Parts: sequence; structure tokens; C-alpha cells
Amino acid sequence: MPILLFLIDTSASMNQRSHLGTTYLDTAKGAVETFMKLRARDPASRGDRYMLVTFEEPPYAIKAGWKENHATFMNELKNLQAEGLTTLGQSLRTAFDLLNLNRLVTGIDNYGQGRNPFFLEPAIIITITDGSKLTTTSGVQDELHLPLNSPLPGSELTKEPFRWDQRLFALVLRLPGTMSVESEQLTGVPLDDSAITPMCEVTGGRSYSVCSPRMLNQCLESLVQKVQSGVVINFEKAGPDPSPVEDGQPDISRPFGSQPWHSCHKLIYVRPNPKTGVPIGHWPVPESFWPDQNSPTLPPRTSHPVVKFSCTDCEPMVIDKLPFDKYELEPSPLTQFILERKSPQTCWQVYVSNSAKYSELGHPFGYLKASTALNCVNLFVMPYNYPVLLPLLDDLFKVHKAKPTLKWRQSFESYLKTMPPYYLGPLKKAVRMMGAPNLIADSMEYGLSYSVISYLKKLSQQAKIESDRVIGSVGKKVVQETGIKVRSRSHGLSMAYRKDFQQLLQGISEDVPHRLLDLNMKEYTGFQVALLNKDLKPQTFRNAYDIPRRNLLDHLTRMRSNLLKSTRRFLKGQDEDQVHSVPIAQMGNYQEYLKQVPSPLRELDPDQPRRLHTFGNPFKLDKKGMMIDEADEFVAGPQNKHKRPGEPNMQGIPKRRRCMSPLLRGRQQNPVVNNHIGGKGPPAPTTQAQPDLIKPLPLHKISETTNDSIIHDVVENHVADQLSSDITPNAMDTEFSASSPASLLERPTNHMEALGHDHLGTNDLTVGGFLENHEEPRDKEQCAEENIPASSLNKGKKLMHCRSHEEVNTELKAQIMKEIRKPGRKYERIFTLLKHVQGSLQTRLIFLQNVIKEASRFKKRMLIEQLENFLDEIHRRANQINHINSN
Repeated sequence: MPILLFLIDTSASMNQRSHLGTTYLDTAKGAVETFMKLRARDPASRGDRYMLVTFEEPPYAIKAGWKENHATFMNELKNLQAEGLTTLGQSLRTAFDLLNLNRLVTGIDNYGQGRNPFFLEPAIIITITDGSKLTTTSGVQDELHLPLNSPLPGSELTKEPFRWDQRLFALVLRLPGTMSVESEQLTGVPLDDSAITPMCEVTGGRSYSVCSPRMLNQCLESLVQKVQSGVVINFEKAGPDPSPVEDGQPDISRPFGSQPWHSCHKLIYVRPNPKTGVPIGHWPVPESFWPDQNSPTLPPRTSHPVVKFSCTDCEPMVIDKLPFDKYELEPSPLTQFILERKSPQTCWQVYVSNSAKYSELGHPFGYLKASTALNCVNLFVMPYNYPVLLPLLDDLFKVHKAKPTLKWRQSFESYLKTMPPYYLGPLKKAVRMMGAPNLIADSMEYGLSYSVISYLKKLSQQAKIESDRVIGSVGKKVVQETGIKVRSRSHGLSMAYRKDFQQLLQGISEDVPHRLLDLNMKEYTGFQVALLNKDLKPQTFRNAYDIPRRNLLDHLTRMRSNLLKSTRRFLKGQDEDQVHSVPIAQMGNYQEYLKQVPSPLRELDPDQPRRLHTFGNPFKLDKKGMMIDEADEFVAGPQNKHKRPGEPNMQGIPKRRRCMSPLLRGRQQNPVVNNHIGGKGPPAPTTQAQPDLIKPLPLHKISETTNDSIIHDVVENHVADQLSSDITPNAMDTEFSASSPASLLERPTNHMEALGHDHLGTNDLTVGGFLENHEEPRDKEQCAEENIPASSLNKGKKLMHCRSHEEVNTELKAQIMKEIRKPGRKYERIFTLLKHVQGSLQTRLIFLQNVIKEASRFKKRMLIEQLENFLDEIHRRANQINHINSN
């Protein structure tokens, strides 16, 4: 899991602008985002961890650390501001301490017991700065100095602040302020000459001098390729140069003196296991000292081990079942020199100085060897002093058959004395894998002394406490000072205490000066000058100090207009332009504005989806959560071209265009209707709603041909005049819900004559009940004795008393208004109640228009549409009855 730490220069010099018009800080932010996009192309980037550190004072410099997620990282990056000093040294120390926070807790460094390349936490620090002078509170510095005192426990165990798996790269922005006339040439990016370049080279990285945006992209692509898992090692030549391979004669053309391949500071790649994703290894790189069991402390180690290689050609040694580690070297002058020799059958042994007890150079722990294909050079890490151990183990298994003799044991024990004690653990595992588990006694001590172990445990506990403290401090904002402290002037006498001050003053003003007050500077102790609070909006009509100096005259005109304007009853406390004046950077922050707005009241209809704030962007619409106008949806109808089997075809039905305003216009009613159709036969089955639809199906109109056939079958002429008398209709038990055709055909009719069947649409049953007039009861006693059944939606209640039309209609109106006010789209009960409206046809039409007006108040558009269709159907059928009666 590579760690990518971005160290962004937030000094004031980053506000300078390039020829593109953007500041250096904006260029740095864009470079970070571009790097992340390029890095995301690699499948191994899923485990990347991003951190963000700035040039502020610690701990406020850490913007995103170990616990912050990607969203926090991007938010903090976006909110960076360039203000402060160029404290590069302090910021680098903060970055290294952040990376080393958990190393003592996890035991990655393995102090005193060898360096394990497979115990690593690879990290890359990418610094983006402008390369200006290093400034601190004490002055300007020419060289980069990192603070020696670190609050991190255990930092004294390593001489440098960084570790061998941490590398520093720097992008030094040198973008000119004016466009360059000369054409840019595609060459390599040069090193920068700033103070950070030596620090980059020490850690195994490099700096880039960025002179154009095109070169910046080239540097970012190079940095993406640098993200590799590995550790940095110093390779140094020990002994004479190798002889030429061809004839053994010295090469005359080879220059004398130090060569680049004699000392290389490069990376060795530690590849993770493809199955587990974690590197696997067996043998450590030895320490540069011999561990002493009686030593109370450990000597500090260097960050990068110094590995010396001998140019003497040797045969590579490997035996069966003995594990070894293989690491590829980063391309360097050393690898190039080894590959040019073209001798993959030979190797060069590697050493660590002072690793042995009695030898200064120590014993070999591995070798450098070119690959068979001569495309890379590998470092093979073997057991310590492997030229002695491997023949012993080979004889043990091949000659002695895993049964060591006394002479062999003596040779093996003498080898163990020359091996550092921390190799005993890996060696035990290796011989156990080879088939000799009891070769090394368990009583042999190979650990550290008791005092060193106690010291390391104490450091681990302190490091855990410090880690929790640092992680808890991440994200805290800098405490802003409430004011500027007033410092007293120097103790020198003021001008008022000069002997000739009164004479000078008298010569200027030609007046006798008054007695000067005694100046007492102690009165100003603790005095502070208040600072403007940026969070508060300026009250320019109330506080004169909130008005900028350049706007004084203009604001005076505004205040005069506010005072003398006669149209207002009260004076405004704030300028209208100031109220709506918002910085451009905060204009799109709509979510913060919503947090300050009081919570709105709940929606009248909770079933309707909430409207999304798209701000005019049609691509932000969510298809699932789109708001659709009910009226538009009803008028448009289904848009599916492929009809389901059995679904009625609605394409030939004309759509009635209506005003989209919620206010409904009055209709011209037919003044005289003498005859109407009565629903004598059983009504036709209504279209059953599909179970997956939530909204009720709209009321459909019938075609003209169907109406003609129905009119000839179902025509009834009543004796009484329908407009002159108010007749109480019979209460119907029929619901407004869908019914099966069989059940509808079997229902008996309560009318006087059954001349035919009514095959009208969905609302014909209600229209028939609304238009139908019944005979009046014979007398009040008979009406009181009869039990008139109510609708099934009235929950089985029956009307026990015969009441007047006004009382019944008043009660029905109250129930219908209550149903309209309910949320939802279930309107069946409203149409069922409309069937029980009593009185003449004109009275019922007025009642229906009042219901439509009430529905318009609550903007029940779908209900209004159904009621209007219902009203149109009543007028149409009434006109048909008049036409039939006239014939």
C-alpha cells in the first residue's frame, strides 16, 4: 500500500501568477488532481493512501493524515490558501514524522535485529513549491535545515529523519509571467538549483525544474512511474576494479579515478506476492555493528544501509530447499556496467562493514548477478557468510543424511559464532523447511538484552500515545487571534521630554503651550487592537469603520437616499446591494445556505416526489425521482408504442386542451333538461387497474358509435318533470371500484323498466346514478320505516331517517371536502358520495362545480381532470336525452 504525501507550499509567494493567469497555488492544486488521474490508470492504485501537508505551523500543517478519507483530502486541497512563510525545513520534518508515526508500534524498522527489506511501508513525498528563498520568523535562510528536535519517540534511533523506503521528489515551479517567444523543445526535465534538490537526492529522489505547463505534465507522468515498492541502498565498491572479461588485460581506454558506478544511491524493487499482495522474504540485511548482549542501548543507524560489493568474480551458490531472496536493482550506472560485461554466470559478493565480530569488512550476505537475458541486475540475499554455511548444509543432507557427525557439529558451531545472533531465527526456519528441525537448540539466545527490550517497549507505548495525539489534532483550524497586542516603545525618552520641545511648539503655534501630561506607558499593558471578524457581514449603515475608504463618498449617497426616501415607513439597516453581495467562491455553496434556512413545512401531499434543484442543468435530473405534473401526465397519456394484449387503444380519442392554471373558469349550463337516460341495465365492467400502478386510471370517454347503440337500447321517459320537482333517489350499494363482468350482469335492477344494458365507460355507473331521479316516498312515515342502504365505503352505516335535500347535501359536502383535503390520490370515495347528491339536476350541477372549486384550492389536478370529464359527460348525455325526446 504506497503512501503518497503531497507537501504543498502555501507561502505568500505562491500567489504569483503565471502567463496563463493562474496562481502558482492553483497550478499546484491542478497538478495534484492530474497526478491522481494518471495514477488511477494503474490497477495497483486501489491501495494508495493520500496525505496532505502544508507549510503552516504544526499541527495545523497536517490537512489529511492516516484516518482521513479521499473526500476529506480533496476538500482540504480545494480550500488551501497561500499565506505565510516558506518554512520548508519545518514542513519536511512534519511530513517525515507523520510517515514515521506508527513504525515503532508495528515494528517495521526492527531495530538491532537486521533490516528486513520485506518489512516496508513505501512512501513518496511530492513537494510542490516555487523555489523562492526559505523564510522563517527569524529571517531568510540560504540552506535547507531540518529541525533536529523531534517530538516523535524513537527518532534518536535513526540519524536521519527519513527511512529507507521513503523518497522525496520536488516540483519547483518556474513558470514565467509572460509568454515565451521561443518554441519549447522536448528534452529531459533538468534538476532545479534550489535548496531542496540535495535533500531529494539524499532520499533517493530528484527535483524537477518546471518551466511550462507541458513540462509539468511530463514531470507528473514521470512521477507516476516512480511509484514503486522498494527500499534505497547505498552501493559502494570495495577493492580493485574488475579485470576485463575478454583477455584479462587492463583496458587502456578506461579512465582512471572514481567512476559513477563506484558509488550508487539507488532503489531495489521489493515486489509483493501476487497471491497475498504482501512482500515475502527470509533473510535480513545485516546491521553495521555487532550486537552486544550487555549493551544497555542501541547505536543509531543510518537510514540507508551501506552495502559494499567486491568486483571479484565468484560462482553463484544455491542449494536445494534453501530459501533466498531476490531483488531487482533500479537502473543505474552500476547496473549498466555489470550488464555491459555480459557475464551472467558470475557474481559479485556484497558485504556490510562492521557486521562481523572480528572482521572490518564482514562476511558476504549475498551477491549481485546479471540476469540470464541481460536485461536487469538482481541482488540475491542469502544467509550470513553463506560460502561457509551452504557447503555444510549440502554435506548434512547429501553425505550425512540429516544425521550430523561430531566433526560436522564442531564446524557448524564455529560458523554460528561468526554469524550475528539475529540470524538464528531465520536460520531455524530455513533448516526446518529443509528437514532438520532439531539442528539448532532452542536454548540459544539470539535476542536483545533485557534493558534494550524494555527501552523499545517503552518507546512503542510512547509512540502510540503520540500517534493518537497527532491523529486527533488533524483537521483542527488555526485559532485566530482576537486582536493585535500593542507593544510598548523603546525606553528612550519621547520628543515631549526634550528641553527645547516647548520652545519649538511655541514657535510653531505662537501660543503658550499647556502643561504636558505625564506619559505612562504602563497604562497600555495588555492593550489589543481588535481585528475584523471575517464571518460577520459588514454593517455599513451602522458602523462607519466597516466602510472601505475608497467607498466613503459612494456610501454617503446611499445613506442619504435611505434617509430621504419617502416611500418607506422605516429606515433600512443594511444596503440592498450588500445583502445580496456574495463572493464568487461562495456562490455555488448552496448546501451551506440550506443549513441556515429554517426547515420548511411538510408537503401537503407526501406521495409527490421532492423537486430537485438542478439550477438549469438538464443533465442533473434523476429519472427515478423526476417530478411530473399530474395534469401533463394525464393529458399526455401512455407513451408506449407497443400495447399490451387486452389494453384499450387510446390513440383515436381526442384530447381536450385545458388551461394549466389552477383557477377554473365557469361553464355555460343548459337551462332546461327534461329527460335523461336512466341506468336500467347492469353497467359494463370498468377497466381494472394494473397492480403495478399507484395512480388510479383516468376516466375514459366513449366513442360516438358506441353512444348511438346505447341510446337506442337504453332510453327511459319519466313522467315527472325533472327540473320542477326534487325527487330523492334510492341509495345505491354499488362501489366505484372495478367489478367483474359476470357479477355486474347478475345484479338485479331497482328501476321501473329494464329496456337494455348500459355499456358505457368507467364513469357511466356514477353518471347514471347522478342523473337518475327516483319516485318520492309515499309519506314521511314510510320513509322513516324504510332503511335506505348507503355506499359500501360508508362502512355499513344506514340512513335511518328521511331528511331534507339541504341537510343531506350539506353532510355530503362536508364529507367530500374532507376527502379532498386528505393526501394521496384515492378519489373513489368522492365519486361514490357524488351519487347520493339529492335535488334537481341544476342543484346537482352546482354542487359538482363547488366540488371542483374546492379541489382547485388544493391543486388536485388529477382529481380536477376527472371531475371535469365527469361534468362533460353529464352535459353530453343530457343533450342526447333532449335530442331523443324532441324526436
